[in-house]
Amino acid sequence: MNASISIDIGGSTTKAVGFTQSGDLLGTLQIRAGDPRTSAFGALGRFMHEHSLSPADLTDITLTGLGSSFFSGDLLGIPTFRALELDAIGQGGLRLAGLKEALVVSMGTGTAFVRAGERGCVHLGGSGIGGGTLSGLASRFLHQTEIPALAEMAGRGDRAMADLRISDLLDAEIPALNSELTAANFGKIKSNASDEDMAAALFNMIYENIGVMAVFALAGDAVRDVVLTGSLACLSPARTTFDVFNRMQDIFHVNFIIPPHAAFATAVGAWSATDRKHPTKQNHTHGL
Repeated sequence: MNASISIDIGGSTTKAVGFTQSGDLLGTLQIRAGDPRTSAFGALGRFMHEHSLSPADLTDITLTGLGSSFFSGDLLGIPTFRALELDAIGQGGLRLAGLKEALVVSMGTGTAFVRAGERGCVHLGGSGIGGGTLSGLASRFLHQTEIPALAEMAGRGDRAMADLRISDLLDAEIPALNSELTAANFGKIKSNASDEDMAAALFNMIYENIGVMAVFALAGDAVRDVVLTGSLACLSPARTTFDVFNRMQDIFHVNFIIPPHAAFATAVGAWSATDRKHPTKQNHTHGL
């Protein structure tokens, strides 16, 4: 069996995806990142074990993410490519969503905004708000370090116990302004607010602010599709809090999409963006 493996070595997780020779998705795998070299070899070895692959079965390996800078040359004697992370984000979002043009938002430790299309990918900017914000604040104020457990807490909470919403400031609704939008995150913490309520408000703050920045990033752009990718896109609050994105869609006419395998978009895109004729070449995709 001939297969390719693509590995995204991030700040908090390392993700691997495999492809058959015909380009079909073979499987996905995610592990916690520590030392970049250890996590990359760990992801590679575990993926090969789970899919009964040997080094002889692999035609190539593609690396991307900040941790890929720790590697040079081939791995296990296998031709190894390196893809620029921002190109991989854009290409992966488009492929998973089945689109030709979109704003791809990678919600990882921080958040990156990439305008992707047939003429290439452009990094529009980034934000320090992301998974790192979530885990840091949760650890300090909710004494919870496990993100899945925090997501379960948020599912039982009510952000209205902590957030000041537009409806809290008005006697009557304004047609052009959704009353459920947030006027101030954590601007009305009630004395009986629970940790679950605070967790719900924390997730809302992160998703809502990322959504607003995506809207701003598309100002003056004819494209209205926003593809949400990264680990944060796959947590249950991203689905249960999806009314946040729906409200923005109604107001700003932007279409938010969470595609299948969204957590692995960068790894998928790294494989898609790589020119396999040149193993030593670091691929670049320039402006739109």
